[in-house]
Amino acid sequence: MQLSRAFIGMAVGMALAFAGYFGGFGAFLLVAALGGLGAAAGHWADRGGRLQDLRDAYERSRR
Repeated sequence: MQLSRAFIGMAVGMALAFAGYFGGFGAFLLVAALGGLGAAAGHWADRGGRLQDLRDAYERSRR
């Protein structure tokens, strides 16, 4: 089952609203940041990303 972008956007908006209402502005920012990271990771995985690529990038940055 494919979810529409409008539905996903609505669900994210509702999650941010609940976090802001019950947890304050700090919780709102935390949920927004983690949601953005999750979206980026999902997009990367959809495009064929592999864990090996992440490890290699980490090793290159340590040099």
